Amino acid sequence: MTDHGADVLSSRTGSPDGEGRVPEERSLLHQSLAVRELIDTEVSYLHVLQLCASDIRSHLQQLPQGDLDVLFSNIDDIIKVNSKLLHDLQETAAREEEQVQLIGEFAFLHPSVTEVPLPLAIYWYGNLFLEFQEELEQVYKVYCASYEQALLLVETYRKEPQLQGEIQDTIEARITKYPLLLQKILENTLPDASAYPVLQRATSALQDVVTNINEYKRRKEVASKYTKVEQLSLWERLARINTHTLSKKTTRLSQLLKQEAGLVPKTEDKEFDDLEESFHWVSLCVTELKNNVAAYLGNLEAFLRFRPQEYDLDIPGGPVVQYCYLARDLQLQAFPEFKQRLEALVWQPLCSLAKALAGPQNLIKKRLDKLLDFERVQEKLLEVGSMTYEEEASRHTYEALNSLLVAELPQFKQLAMRWLGQILCTFVTLQTDLAKQVLQRAEGSLAQLPHHHVSDPAFRKLVEDALGQTGHQLHSFQQNFEKVLPPPTTQPLLPGAERQVQALLSRYGPGKLYQVTSNISGSGTLDLTLPRGHIVALLQDKDTKGNSSRWLVDTGGHRGYVPAGKLELYHMVPREEELRGQAKPHRDSERQTPEPTLALVPSVPAVTQVVAVYPFVARSSHEVSLQAGQQVTVLEAQDKKGNPEWSLVEVNGQRGYVPSSFLARAPGPALWGWSLPS
Repeated sequence: MTDHGADVLSSRTGSPDGEGRVPEERSLLHQSLAVRELIDTEVSYLHVLQLCASDIRSHLQQLPQGDLDVLFSNIDDIIKVNSKLLHDLQETAAREEEQVQLIGEFAFLHPSVTEVPLPLAIYWYGNLFLEFQEELEQVYKVYCASYEQALLLVETYRKEPQLQGEIQDTIEARITKYPLLLQKILENTLPDASAYPVLQRATSALQDVVTNINEYKRRKEVASKYTKVEQLSLWERLARINTHTLSKKTTRLSQLLKQEAGLVPKTEDKEFDDLEESFHWVSLCVTELKNNVAAYLGNLEAFLRFRPQEYDLDIPGGPVVQYCYLARDLQLQAFPEFKQRLEALVWQPLCSLAKALAGPQNLIKKRLDKLLDFERVQEKLLEVGSMTYEEEASRHTYEALNSLLVAELPQFKQLAMRWLGQILCTFVTLQTDLAKQVLQRAEGSLAQLPHHHVSDPAFRKLVEDALGQTGHQLHSFQQNFEKVLPPPTTQPLLPGAERQVQALLSRYGPGKLYQVTSNISGSGTLDLTLPRGHIVALLQDKDTKGNSSRWLVDTGGHRGYVPAGKLELYHMVPREEELRGQAKPHRDSERQTPEPTLALVPSVPAVTQVVAVYPFVARSSHEVSLQAGQQVTVLEAQDKKGNPEWSLVEVNGQRGYVPSSFLARAPGPALWGWSLPS
């Protein structure tokens, strides 16, 4: 601005009634100086902002990007808004200069005219700030909310002490000066002037902006206290418990029980309840997707570990070579690259989204606690008519949390939905790229396959026929293999358990006897705890609620429930006499298959080399495990009670008891093994 305004005022001072206009002209002069101060300080302020955003931020690029975002916050948005404000202020000042010049020329040409019109720029200044009220509040609200966090970070980084105060204090202090500068202009404006109401509204609007920013900042500070998700151990949680904490939790529990019992009314907030429900569904979708992607990555990892192309298939030439080449190419390049991109573009953003949702979820839980406190305070206020300072603070905390959630939860939900949608689109794109890449790599190999010229329906029919033929061959192989394998047997009983089995057998019959396949640990009052190998009798194949996964059994001494999945039908172990009777016909029927001649071990002399006929799994430290065909040294052909059904043996340096019926002599030099029928 120039000094044309002062010249006009001095020319008007020489008028006949100039002495009466001196206070008015002095106010106009002060008003002009206040406007000049507003524009000059805005220029200086914007220059400092640009210095922070360009030079200072570029000098701090060695800091982590997250810390830079906290330090400088939305400074670029602030520069954008204040640049527009300064541009409009300067345009208004230029228009004011033109008006002042015209008024000066008019006063010079018409000295007899005493009533000279005043410039309208002051009116424009007021309207200008009313127009920028919303934009200023939005950008400064975001910055001031993270101001405390930025200050804490500045204390950590003291690499440039001469700049840390300038970086932080300039921005927050400026927004508080606008109401003061407008108030100064307003004080030097006559109450009957047309610009006075506009300036008054602009001053009040900027004061409201500062008030709203302070309130928003206070809400953010309250929320930041509760959004932190701490991973505390049980002892750390117990260490935080004191009488005050117990008192608060007891009061909240009492209030909640009163509401559930209908003794006191419950505060209804349909707006928040709807927001919470929709946010809960978003959180649930993110959790489910995260679990599914984790399972997908696990399956992909297992798939990459399986490499059939590295095995010698003993098939020379032909399509197998092309398949191995293509599979090796995909295994080493396409699939690992897809897995890497999937982790970087889908899994990591999904984990970040789930982590971001933890803060609002914790805030919603805290709001429920504070709501119970708020309702209790409201009841006391109605009964007593007053509240303590702590109760008033609790009331304000709930109001701050509720207002913040109602205002920001919809925005956060929309942001989370967009984030989730982008993750899903990225996942689909990665799948599409993988399919295209696999087809592109397979084009060269497909041309060399014998059926590349066959149409899709014919090729599908060819594959189905090949799979059917292969399935029939596998079925035939399974049938032949089952003929050669020894019959399935149940683990033999421990010495001394025969009486219990005989009692159950005589009472319930062989069709009701079951054996425990793994240790059972009962958790309920009617559940049984049984070791592996124990024999029980089935009483009922479901419990009282009709659950077929829990069976009622009798152990011969106790009755109770056990998991049905840990029981299998008990097959009686054949005695030695039965095995002797079956040995000869068995050898006759399998004469076409050459096998080593085996002799059972009903009474094996001490220190004899024999072979295990069946595998055996030890159930206690007194027993030792066997594998079919394993060489065994018999130390004693009976147990300590003289029972010949158990033999003391030594296997791989370990000693223990095994069933005597599981052992056989192999006098010939022929190797033990199984041979498939031709």
